[in-house]
Amino acid sequence: MKTSIRILKLLVLIIYIAGCDSESDQSEGGKQLSIIPQPVKMSLSSGEFELKSSSVIFHSGEELLPLAEYLADEISTASGLELQINEGKGKGINLLLQEDLLNTLGTEGYKLNVTSGGIEIAAAKSGGLFYGIQTLLQMFPAGEECEECEDDEVEFQCVAIEDFPRFKWRGLLLDVSRHFFTTDEVKKMIDEMVRYKYNVLQLHLTDDQGWRLEIKQLPELTTTGAWRVPRTGLWWDREVPQEGEAATYGGFYTQEQMKDLIEYAMFRNVNILPEIEAPGHSLAAIAAYPYLSSTGKKYNVNPGSKFYAIDDNSICAGKETSYEYMEKVLSEVADLFPFEYVHIGGDECFKGFWKKCPDCQKRMKENGLKDENELQSYFIKRLEKILEAKGKKLIGWDEILEGGLAPNAAVMSWRGMQGGITAAKAQHHVVMSPVEYAYIDFYQGDPAIEPPTYAMLRLKKVYEFEPVPEGVDPGYILGGQGNLWTESVPTFRHAEYMLWPRSFALAEVLWSPAESRDWNNFVQRTETHLTRLEQADINYAVSFCDAIITPSKNEKGELLIELGSELEGVDIYYTFDNTYPDDHSFLYKQGEKLPVQKDADTFRVITYRDGKPLGRIITVSIADLIKRVS
Repeated sequence: MKTSIRILKLLVLIIYIAGCDSESDQSEGGKQLSIIPQPVKMSLSSGEFELKSSSVIFHSGEELLPLAEYLADEISTASGLELQINEGKGKGINLLLQEDLLNTLGTEGYKLNVTSGGIEIAAAKSGGLFYGIQTLLQMFPAGEECEECEDDEVEFQCVAIEDFPRFKWRGLLLDVSRHFFTTDEVKKMIDEMVRYKYNVLQLHLTDDQGWRLEIKQLPELTTTGAWRVPRTGLWWDREVPQEGEAATYGGFYTQEQMKDLIEYAMFRNVNILPEIEAPGHSLAAIAAYPYLSSTGKKYNVNPGSKFYAIDDNSICAGKETSYEYMEKVLSEVADLFPFEYVHIGGDECFKGFWKKCPDCQKRMKENGLKDENELQSYFIKRLEKILEAKGKKLIGWDEILEGGLAPNAAVMSWRGMQGGITAAKAQHHVVMSPVEYAYIDFYQGDPAIEPPTYAMLRLKKVYEFEPVPEGVDPGYILGGQGNLWTESVPTFRHAEYMLWPRSFALAEVLWSPAESRDWNNFVQRTETHLTRLEQADINYAVSFCDAIITPSKNEKGELLIELGSELEGVDIYYTFDNTYPDDHSFLYKQGEKLPVQKDADTFRVITYRDGKPLGRIITVSIADLIKRVS
């Protein structure tokens, strides 16, 4: 089954590529460079440099030897060429540190020049060299071009590139609480994301469904909190834990494993941002230490069953023992993670049990707090003091604005852009991560043929994301982040499916100049990169090739169906008669609203390009379409 699915995806991709216009303003002599994210400046010229097995990687000092070795390994994987490494400069690939580039390119910018005489990558800092290397690796032939390469030679188009990021924070979040991912899987994600110049990986380490990090002073957090009863099926529809049922599903990272992961990421210019959820989303911690909640009851780690406002999953903000607990946790986290920020969550805190809690009400009265929102703000401000004492900065979801923002906190805005706007206007730093543009756990194609999730976020919508709202000082916008929550993502293979190609789009939003954004050009480059993912056995979605079905009702209450596509130049064919559509079926005319044929119970649709199938056949019942507009 796996092989047949991969063949089908590749056929769809080949057909799609064959149908695309190969013209581009990046072309020179019929050739094109497909770089994601788009460089700031790129000028192609005639000629090529021939990289051969006799070529050498030169570096300008001992500190660059690890980068040179990394490049040699990547070239070996991409082409089979085994290159030598020498200090100095010569005809080959040259890695150069040039401090004078700092003012123009910053710490992550680089220059990459390919001439017939060699390749030169120069930067002020090693991070810039690393990103120059990623661009070079994207220039290796892909797909059929790669198969045509001789074993002992690879040709590179002559080009001059000057490049640097628009934003300093270019992040992805991986939720390892709802489903646990091994260190090898996390490393694989790091390797995939750095190719597209991401530099922050937020690990959602704790939640109601699992605690994933060893805290030496609080061993029950992992011996109890890291494990739940095994369940499959739809999230929130799962059976609650039964009396005596063994909690066998889960896992956690020891501090030694996390140190190894941090080191792996830092070499690749990635900061790992730990997220420790508080005061809400804390049921796994409360299952380990019941005294943390306002009720003090014994709860189980949640397996994906309904529990909100039933079980007390918020840490009590009234008891002093809660702050003692948080100090133990955050102190070890601060010591373990070198990144300047620690994420404390702060979102979706249910405060119903606080209203009935004598400790919470007493704390409010003693501190002149008018409501439970201000009590949460008091809690967050206490956490900020703990972190600042350890030399760290606090960042949290935009709910930490409610009741008053901690003095120096940064805000990650997820409930749209407004939280970020409010924080930035109050002169707090912001990471924009709005649900409507950045939640890559959502559907990316029609729900009838996609794994179940909650809402829709198509590739083109991600590409339209603008992190700096009008009227906001861009100096307070650190950047943006895509979030992969994993309630409906049980395997790493499926995590890849959700990440790519939407994370291509986000990478370009966060790195490239806003004025250079061009959807059609981006789609052309995406073709090449999906081929690269296929070669590397990285999973991805081709949902953007599928038809878009938009049902509505007329004034009589009758169902109408409008069809569309994310792509230009696509023909759409459909049927109502339970047959599979092809290019002999009804051809959809743009803008029309199709009435449902009498007694039809099923609608099917497929996209074609240049007379060949492009997307997948979507089959959806008329009853389901009616539900979509009810």
